[in-house]
Amino acid sequence: MSLFGSLKRSSVRALALAAFLSAALLFTSPANAQTISAVMHSALRVLDPVITTAHIVRNHGYMIYDTLVATDANEKIQPQMAEKWVVSADGKTYTFTLRSGLKWHDGLPVKAEDCVASIKRFAEQDKMGQIMMTLVADMKAVDDKTFQIAFKEPTEVVLTALAKPSGLAGFMMPKRIAETPATQPIKEHIGSGPFKFVAAEFKPGIKAVYEKNKDYVPRSEPASGNAGGKVVYVDRVEWVTMPDHMTTVNALLAGEIDYMEWVPFDLLRMVEGKKDIKVSVIEKQGFQTMYRFNHLHPPFNNKLIRQAAMYAVGQEDVLKALVGNPKYYKTCPAVFGCGTPYESSAGADMVVPSNLEKARELLKQAKYDGTPVVLLQPTDVITIAAQPVVIASALRKAGFTVDMQAMDWMTVVTRRASMEPPAKGGWNLFSTNWLIVEIMDPLRSPIAAANGTKAWFGWPDVPKIEELRHKFVRTSKPAEQKKLAEDIHKLVIDEGVLMPLGQFYIPSAYRTNLTGVLESPVPFFWNIRKTGK
Repeated sequence: MSLFGSLKRSSVRALALAAFLSAALLFTSPANAQTISAVMHSALRVLDPVITTAHIVRNHGYMIYDTLVATDANEKIQPQMAEKWVVSADGKTYTFTLRSGLKWHDGLPVKAEDCVASIKRFAEQDKMGQIMMTLVADMKAVDDKTFQIAFKEPTEVVLTALAKPSGLAGFMMPKRIAETPATQPIKEHIGSGPFKFVAAEFKPGIKAVYEKNKDYVPRSEPASGNAGGKVVYVDRVEWVTMPDHMTTVNALLAGEIDYMEWVPFDLLRMVEGKKDIKVSVIEKQGFQTMYRFNHLHPPFNNKLIRQAAMYAVGQEDVLKALVGNPKYYKTCPAVFGCGTPYESSAGADMVVPSNLEKARELLKQAKYDGTPVVLLQPTDVITIAAQPVVIASALRKAGFTVDMQAMDWMTVVTRRASMEPPAKGGWNLFSTNWLIVEIMDPLRSPIAAANGTKAWFGWPDVPKIEELRHKFVRTSKPAEQKKLAEDIHKLVIDEGVLMPLGQFYIPSAYRTNLTGVLESPVPFFWNIRKTGK
């Protein structure tokens, strides 16, 4: 590397940082406001946390919305907006009572009818919610603070569905907003949560601003996981987007920002051991990285061709490119995550090692005709940029024709929802990541569902999987649940419903003048104190 080249790159980075800081001056915080400035893993453009499972949109949801129930750090379900719930003696009817003092950001009181409408909208999109609704006999507001959900048979699925922290979280919205069809984005962003969204300062893809909700009444319990008291100690939180990760790291070191949600593995050495910086893996269970076929269109509407692709791609190759440091990853064939109650190694020969010979054999057997694979490659998110490159290389070696198309993550989020053929703006394959807590059982996992056009993007149609998932929700016997989960795992792998690429753990970094950062599946900004402005 020449000295000139090094200096040139340093100059470019310095100019990029200067340009960002100059732009930031256009959106200065109010005088004397104590503000946390954060760079998140992705730019925020979509604001409806029901129409997408994208983590950045879920993060936005937690800033401004609240949930009826939540899971604490020990994975126990706790009341949140609900003061309590009562289950009837036959286990079929749940009566929820809202706690006092709940207000929407427009000043109106939170009512039971708002919650009923919100649950219905959530359940239209959420895969666990969809199964829950097949068991619902009636759902109604009893009075302003009380509502009931009556089921056709005894079940605990309602608490699990509404308390799960991610996938889709059970955010509550005003009735007039929640009545928006789940296929259409909401136009108002009003919650009852600890922060208010400052719509006037929102610059899609550039900046999102949240102000402390001074009317919010936190619970009295200490914050724990997603549950407990959501006490806000700062005035504002600003999510800003920077031109590249090096610029972000330099801004963190210089004190220009306070928090970096995800640090690229190759830049960790720049922040580790610095006296003013804390590096921590906040989400201890980690993530599963995976890829998804589009089952609607050639070539992956052919099961043998899906299996050929699965044999071609090796987990270790992907994880080395994505992470590099074995400290932060492990190969893992389990559809429901390694280390979880429903871990399985069935089908590991298809999803863990690369077997190009087997892949070529299956392509020949399937009479693959060279139909291009349109592979979406997000280039702006560190945890999903490398996978498509490795996948494309492996598929080409096996004999596939691959058209890898580069774009930003929010474009992927929009495009993956299209059922159009690839030639008309659709797709064949994309990669993403899931928190282990999002996928750790057959009901919770949105990507294990295989109910055709109602399934998650890719739309696999495997009736036997859905039959087994419905049996799973109807039994409380651990041995039977374990057997059902194992059978679902085998079908998911065999049918190419999802392809696990292993597990990894992402370090975050923040200035040491921030205290109270919670270990949780989601980056929360309540409970954080900041010393200085």
